Amino acid sequence: MLMIDLITKKKLGQSLNEDELKFLTEGIANQLIPDYQITAWAMAVYFRGMNKDELVAYTKAIIATGETIDLSQINGFSVDKHSTGGVGDKTSLVFGPIAAACGLKVAKISGRGLGITGGTIDKLDTIPNFKSDLAIIDFIKIVNKVGMSIISQTTNLVPADKKLYALRDVSATVDSLPLIAASVMSKKIAMGADLILLDIKCGKGAFVQNIVMARKLARLMINIGKAFNKKIYAIISDMNKPLGQAVGNALELQEVILSLKNKGPSDLKTLVSNLVGLALLGAKEVTTLVAGINKANKMFTSEKPLEIFYQFVKNQGGDTQYLDKIDKLPTANYIIKVKAPATGYLIFTNNYALGELSVILGAGRTTKTDIIDPIAGIYLKQVHGQKVEKDSIIMELHTNKDQYFHQQFLELAFTTFQITNKKQNIKPIILEIIM
Repeated sequence: MLMIDLITKKKLGQSLNEDELKFLTEGIANQLIPDYQITAWAMAVYFRGMNKDELVAYTKAIIATGETIDLSQINGFSVDKHSTGGVGDKTSLVFGPIAAACGLKVAKISGRGLGITGGTIDKLDTIPNFKSDLAIIDFIKIVNKVGMSIISQTTNLVPADKKLYALRDVSATVDSLPLIAASVMSKKIAMGADLILLDIKCGKGAFVQNIVMARKLARLMINIGKAFNKKIYAIISDMNKPLGQAVGNALELQEVILSLKNKGPSDLKTLVSNLVGLALLGAKEVTTLVAGINKANKMFTSEKPLEIFYQFVKNQGGDTQYLDKIDKLPTANYIIKVKAPATGYLIFTNNYALGELSVILGAGRTTKTDIIDPIAGIYLKQVHGQKVEKDSIIMELHTNKDQYFHQQFLELAFTTFQITNKKQNIKPIILEIIM
């Protein structure tokens, strides 16, 4: 079997069979296929796609290149949640404690950010001594003891996908829907949770920028999950504007603590309540989604979720004193204030550019080897749709980068929003729920 034949078949729009997909994924995992041929195949998939059976077989082949995780020792109903990534997305760190406080077991493997999308592990890395690299046996112990645990991806979990993702990132094929679906679902199925929750971001700050494509991606992932007899629900959420008011690792962690004290942004609370409601429905703890959402909303008024978050951090070696003083931590050397050029209604028009801005301030990576500045980022003083007065502060840019760059930061900041005379209709954070 030759790789060039597989590339040719896909270039012509033909499907690869199970043996061919096994040859492909094993060759990727074992570094037997050169990068340029893998990239050529990925580009052919980008243009030609995969049919349903081929996508399921491909996902199965990816999973077979590594280990699977047995979560049967978890005492209770286990839930794994995944987001396709967005600007200011700290959802998992609020979802976990709220869901655990409702009696669910949250067992999640997360990644680090790349490009404009922040990673959950990057946010947790800001906590001194926090350990995300745990043995699975310790991971399960913490889930049973605390109700939740979040760790980084193990080396042996879907290694073929890890290699392929790195090549997709540099070959403009990250936004291939079949490759996104297989990448996400291979990891989630290998994890083995009772329920997989998907938060599919849709808008200018996401890989999927319109609702039609978001629905298509949701259906692809749900079909894969069902082929593996997995219970899977999906929410499509709006990413035309940042989630919450904080973008950047320490800033977002501050917002997580505020949210767990029921003092956080309303859009984040709504998204988390819907996700927890779906999880409770999947676990048969409630009979309707509305009942699940109501239960989650009530938990926001309890001290229990914050206690669970502290216990989660403590059990993974993190310094909880850091959390105690998180609103009094040293700030960046420079806080640049972006002011409204006129009176009117604030509309964020380019969320992608806002994500790019957070990266160049120091809060993200453009390559996997970049070092993140944990206190860099953006804090929005005004929110999407709000009326603002001329010269009021729209956002603060937190950076330790030299003043030489500050004019560039300001210019990019002004491309991310407009001030309009007329009040706009604001989309809800939840665009659709697919079950």
